[in-house]
Amino acid sequence: MPIYEYQCQACGHEHEALQKMSDPVLVHCPACSRPELMKKISAAGFRLKGGGWYETDFKSGNKKNVAGETSAPSSCSSTDGGCSSGACSAQ
Repeated sequence: MPIYEYQCQACGHEHEALQKMSDPVLVHCPACSRPELMKKISAAGFRLKGGGWYETDFKSGNKKNVAGETSAPSSCSSTDGGCSSGACSAQ
């Protein structure tokens, strides 16, 4: 569930709320109880980097290719500029 930020237009109190996307917008300030709460627009609080969560967490068995390991098919070569089988188009 996302965390939404709110700010009261009456008293300036800032509030964070863990809500479902389908939940109604909060309107009453928890500090002054006035219906002046407005939702703020803010950036997401995470960044995807590294080997990738799919690479390391959700593959199983021989499909696992952890960052740093290479398991390219033998017909693929980065030195000859291509792949004869077409299976390594991502390189």
